[in-house]
Amino acid sequence: MARLRVVLDTNVLVSGLAYPGSVPGRIMTVWQQGGLGVVLSHYILDELVQVLPRLKKVHMTAMEIRDLADSLMFQAEMVEPDGVPDLALRDPADQAILQTLLTSGARYLVTGDKDLLALADRYPIVTPADFWAQYGM
Repeated sequence: MARLRVVLDTNVLVSGLAYPGSVPGRIMTVWQQGGLGVVLSHYILDELVQVLPRLKKVHMTAMEIRDLADSLMFQAEMVEPDGVPDLALRDPADQAILQTLLTSGARYLVTGDKDLLALADRYPIVTPADFWAQYGM
């Protein structure tokens, strides 16, 4: 049976790395153990590289963060976001995240971003908690 494919937003990756026992951390663990197919884009990984150094909870050098992003790139299915922007999206910076979902055809975009979640009635966008409640292993 094919694994469920999801896009993990940057905030889910960051939360999962900073708090391994959290719901995002558990989602990442399932991914790392092969129970979930994750789709990412270079945009998401670049955001991760920019955000992680600002977290006091994460004690990694710039080189370690880059190495982490590179390893995630090889563990995930990579797509390049492409498509017509959705003008209903409140934060234009989130277009690349939404387009990662649409380009990939993944089942869900898992995010804590309120601007993206505002479009959940139009796209398969769920919070980490809602995703875990339905698919947690």
